[in-house]
Amino acid sequence: MNNLSHIGRIFYGVSILALGALTIYYNEFSYMLIPPVKVGVPGLTYIAGALFAVAGILILIEKNARQVALLLGGLFLLIFVFFHLPYQLFVSKNHLLLGDWENALKELAFAGGAFLVAGLYPATDNNGLMRFLAKLIPCGAIFFAIPVLSFGILHFMVTKQASMLVPAWIPGPMFWTYLAGVGLLGAAIAMILRIWVKPAATLLGIIIFIWFVILHIPRIFVSPAIYMDGEITSAFLALAYSGIAFLVAGRAKK
Repeated sequence: MNNLSHIGRIFYGVSILALGALTIYYNEFSYMLIPPVKVGVPGLTYIAGALFAVAGILILIEKNARQVALLLGGLFLLIFVFFHLPYQLFVSKNHLLLGDWENALKELAFAGGAFLVAGLYPATDNNGLMRFLAKLIPCGAIFFAIPVLSFGILHFMVTKQASMLVPAWIPGPMFWTYLAGVGLLGAAIAMILRIWVKPAATLLGIIIFIWFVILHIPRIFVSPAIYMDGEITSAFLALAYSGIAFLVAGRAKK
């Protein structure tokens, strides 16, 4: 396992652990995990939160990491296909707007990250389900690239709103917003077309980690308590994206 893959696995595992801890602490699913519908199963959030936390820990300590990551990727993909897609197509009134698909695409990115983590380890799949899920490992980079592509496009569609996320002490917020959009689009195209994947994904991972440090972490400390859950979740989503980008770079051929 090379250094980029190692860093990516750690970032992803920490983010999954945090996602589970937040689900337990707030007794509700994070905003991107499932569509905004009521889930009437008592205790489901605690069970799901505990499972995510355990999965994150096992990925971090590399205990049955391949099997855990495959199951995690399958779970995220199932949620995307059977929850987010039906909600977007048949419930949401704004399904024609790219921005309305943001949470669904975040789910797809997390699925891609899990499959990329699974791909770090030798194949030891001893049952049909694991062998089936293992076939999705090569799709991990594409599952991640599609959301990155959409986020890049959104930087040009909602530039003014996106520029408000740039810290006030950084001059020229519109410039940085456009530059971020170009970077996201370039990295996504590189991953989809499989050209210059290693440098593009490495640079993307570095950029998103910088955003995590200078943008998301400060917002947590100044956020009102009512918005704290969302800000912490967004921060760890950014850390996960950085990790997934490093995983893509680590998997890429020279």
